[in-house]
Amino acid sequence: MKIFKTRVKMPTGTLWLVPGLKLKRWFALIIVGAVMAAIGATLMFKLEPIYFLIKYAKKMYHIIQPEVAGVVFIVIGAVIFLKAWQETNFSMMDIKGQRNRKAMGEALYRRMKLNHGPKIVAIGGGTGLSTLLKGIKKLTNNITAIVTVGDDGGSSGRLREEMGILPPGDIRNCIAALADDDDIVTKLFQYRFKSGEGLEGHSFGNLFITAMTSICGDMVSAIKESSKVLLIRGRVLPATTDDMRLMAKMEDGSIVKGESSIPEAGKRIVELFSEPLHCKPTQDVIEAINSADLIILGPGSLYTSIIPNLLVDGIAEAVANSHAAKIYVCNVMTQPGETDNYSVSDHIRALFRHAVKSGANKKLFDAVMVNDSLPFNLAKKYEEKDSHPVDEDTTQIKELGVEIVRSKLIQENKEGFVRHDPKKLAKSIYFWYRKRGKKELLK
Repeated sequence: MKIFKTRVKMPTGTLWLVPGLKLKRWFALIIVGAVMAAIGATLMFKLEPIYFLIKYAKKMYHIIQPEVAGVVFIVIGAVIFLKAWQETNFSMMDIKGQRNRKAMGEALYRRMKLNHGPKIVAIGGGTGLSTLLKGIKKLTNNITAIVTVGDDGGSSGRLREEMGILPPGDIRNCIAALADDDDIVTKLFQYRFKSGEGLEGHSFGNLFITAMTSICGDMVSAIKESSKVLLIRGRVLPATTDDMRLMAKMEDGSIVKGESSIPEAGKRIVELFSEPLHCKPTQDVIEAINSADLIILGPGSLYTSIIPNLLVDGIAEAVANSHAAKIYVCNVMTQPGETDNYSVSDHIRALFRHAVKSGANKKLFDAVMVNDSLPFNLAKKYEEKDSHPVDEDTTQIKELGVEIVRSKLIQENKEGFVRHDPKKLAKSIYFWYRKRGKKELLK
């Protein structure tokens, strides 16, 4: 399997003939129709035109070799036909300018390549999942984002309580991340009102999805229709359509209710569970996991973005039983209130523990991806919030039977902040996926 590159080095005019664009079949059909029309016209005019052509073809036979003449006529005819076909399409689509026409050919080529990419399922929520999606959409169009629906804070929480819908925030971010272009529509979807009674704090996308839910009758249909507006690559699915509320049991035995309240409790989390205890996934979620070539968990908040998906009945079991390549992207920094003093192996144990409780009887994933570099001037902001780099305890990770994949995953910045780079993250995961695939073939 080859890495897909967005930069096309082929001559622009030949892109229309590349296999897989599903255009040549229509070329052939047009030619067949044109030949039939020509035969009909010939019969209508008592075969005189065909006699006229044969007469001159015989004269050419004595001047030029028939094989050479045939090739010349075929090439000239094909060029004229292709040019006319292109110009007809450009005219109908009102595409003006050589630059725009070149872009259209490259777009068709990229679409064909991306349509043949691996089936990737990304599981998580929050900014971590949307960051990942921005990168992997450059590799394939066959993406399914499975998103947690436990959010109860901010705009999403308000709409959840007032309108009785699933929290749209993480879903909106994923739709925007998978949008084909970062155009004005995407910016509009992410726009957040800064004032206005009842509007302040809400994003346009959240309100749009809420309105679509009312029109379509359910959140899944609303997400599909909202996705069409931004022409997204892939699809976004909520982990469950049940009204899922997160609950956490703390080290001191207390119970904290609500996704937004859990990190604020300031206590070590022992176990996460949901209310209701058994939430059902949609059939599309399970089918996507079963047919995946690659499953990615994270990056994102361990207890409020990733594990909530595993609490939904059937998801952890489906992931564990899947024959896909499976990798967990560990966070670079610990998260106050959730993973204080956690090492990489602590993250893995938490995931395995909750997966087993949810019915998984096999190892949840094969490898963990960790960042292998940090900015030399790590921002003091992290120390102030008691956030530290996640320690890579190699020995304990290996004891858990998990492969360690090291790569530089963060963006370069002068301020010393740690942010996953979408392109670096996607390329590192895809490189591991291809390398693993080669190893499997050699077994």
